[in-house]
Amino acid sequence: MTTATVALVGDRSPGVQAHTRVPALLTALHERDGLTLDAYWIPTPDAGDLAGFDAIWMLPGSPYRSEAGAVNAARTAREHGIPFLGTCGGFQHTLLEYARHVLGLAVAHAENDPDAEEFLLVPLECSLAGHEDEVRLAPGSLAERIIGAERTVERYSCNFGLDSAYLPRLEAGGLRFTGRDEAGAVRILELPDHPFFLATLFQPELAGDGTRPHPIITAFASAAVAHAARVPAP
Repeated sequence: MTTATVALVGDRSPGVQAHTRVPALLTALHERDGLTLDAYWIPTPDAGDLAGFDAIWMLPGSPYRSEAGAVNAARTAREHGIPFLGTCGGFQHTLLEYARHVLGLAVAHAENDPDAEEFLLVPLECSLAGHEDEVRLAPGSLAERIIGAERTVERYSCNFGLDSAYLPRLEAGGLRFTGRDEAGAVRILELPDHPFFLATLFQPELAGDGTRPHPIITAFASAAVAHAARVPAP
């Protein structure tokens, strides 16, 4: 049985429900799906060298202690073809990484740098913290294939999202937004031509009671194991 090493990037805290769900989710992936992940918690200040992992999962819990570390996690996965999942704050910092390092935009996250001149991530008009909402999935997208439906209802715990004024530039620059709410606000992003690169503003960690992994988490784990099977050990 192939074991995949996974970097759990985030500043681990017992006060973050998504973090407390992770051990049970890892156990369920192994026992229910035969997917074995050797997971290592990596605080954001220590997320400088992640290229040796089979997968990177940037978990919720922003503001992160190190914006640079969070951004680097997404960049490493993107540039090295490492399976990647970003959720909530992970989604936000994935956007930040792509805008800065692929599109060359001098943009900031309003939560991290409220005195900046240009904001990519801004406070949501209505906070989604503690809410459930419908997400419409783009036909033929990775997200739709994983979930197996055109719509899904997901749980959130966030207060920041993308400034929609940047959406055309991000799409023209190569990102694909494959999940949106009823008003059209983006909730899922994908990177085409990458083995597995998916980020969600919602938190799949919070689905159900934590004993049955969300399909997105199972698909991520499958991609991690597939990556481990292809890459020989040093």
